[in-house]
Amino acid sequence: MLTARIAVVVSGGGTNLQALIDAQARGELKSGQIALVIADKAGIGAIARAEKAGIDRKVIVRKEEGFEEKVLAALAEHRIDMAVLAGFLGILSADFIARFPGPILNIHPALIPSFCGKGFYGLRVHRAALDCGVKVTGATVHYVNEVPDGGRILLQKAVDVLPGDTPETLQRRVMEEAEWILLPQAAEIVCAQIVREKESNE
Repeated sequence: MLTARIAVVVSGGGTNLQALIDAQARGELKSGQIALVIADKAGIGAIARAEKAGIDRKVIVRKEEGFEEKVLAALAEHRIDMAVLAGFLGILSADFIARFPGPILNIHPALIPSFCGKGFYGLRVHRAALDCGVKVTGATVHYVNEVPDGGRILLQKAVDVLPGDTPETLQRRVMEEAEWILLPQAAEIVCAQIVREKESNE
């Protein structure tokens, strides 16, 4: 069966990567195959998750010169159709986005357009939501363009903010109730589109 080849770009523990790996194992992510994990620093948990799942992995340090060129080369070498930013803390340049031919997805831990854009990542997002007093937050999967968190929204899921929440408890609930569900669903939607296009071109 024809599948789309996925690269997952990560900066941390890799819980969203694990959600994709698990969805693939359950047969829910059937139109795509995780072919490569790119970590932007050594020694992070996501690398161990990729290794355990038998997925090719590459460490390309974001703070070193030529990071984007090296990532583009790795994507080309592995014939990647779609890139997924899953807890990736960098911002890709407009040049990178223009040069990678496939779609790029990102998962953001809020309901865009709330609490998004440059500087909003990790616990900062949840702290901002609590500081504002919102009663509902959530997660968004969107296409990546040259504007941080500015691409077209693909899927969103709401999560209640509970009395007594801390940034840490809210982060965990948003991951469990939204991120880990949405990202595999979005990946399957886009991979199925890629497969249809490949089949129509054959």
